[in-house]
Amino acid sequence: MIITEQKPIAQIIDSLKDYASVFLVGCGECATTCKSGGEKELLALKAHLEKEGKTVLGMCIPSAPCVASQVKAELAKNIKVLRQADAVLVLACGLGAQSVKDNNRLSLPVLPGCNSLFGAVIDAQGNFYEKCSFCAECVLDITGGICPITLCAKGLLNGPCGGMNQGKCEVDKDKDCAWVLIYKELEKKNKLTDLKKIHPVKDHKKALRPRKLILSA
Repeated sequence: MIITEQKPIAQIIDSLKDYASVFLVGCGECATTCKSGGEKELLALKAHLEKEGKTVLGMCIPSAPCVASQVKAELAKNIKVLRQADAVLVLACGLGAQSVKDNNRLSLPVLPGCNSLFGAVIDAQGNFYEKCSFCAECVLDITGGICPITLCAKGLLNGPCGGMNQGKCEVDKDKDCAWVLIYKELEKKNKLTDLKKIHPVKDHKKALRPRKLILSA
């Protein structure tokens, strides 16, 4: 789940200063879930833009705008309206916005309406928690399923820093030290001996951007 927040309306209006008519694209998955780009948010934004004198020609909400086939299908359904648009405003993550840009055969300007925050898991109450940094070298098998890269403020790989105090992080004293959590988890699994292993510095070349994965046929 990619967590996003809608940009401030003043910032969105400013980005549209050179465009009179706009078409809106939302996201039926992540942005709908975190209430930044679903139908309700698109309709509210439409009302704001029209108050500012903009013409909102239409909107669509692909289930997953980061999937090219879904974006192409939705844009094709709205091609007549899009031909009249000056720009497309996307309420989705940066992946969705760039996917719309890449699959927009009219070459219209594509503007982001959201800020991408982080990848998250969702708990039973619907809250969002960042637990993975997409580091390309997962260590969950040796840390009890708890990611020190993300949950430790310093991203330490070999135990807590000297600032840990009574199980709390020195950077955020209200936050549990990730390595204390890892210790407790490994203790439950009778895997404390794993803590004696010294883990090498991460190979950051594996996380060089932009990354890609090409699936063979």
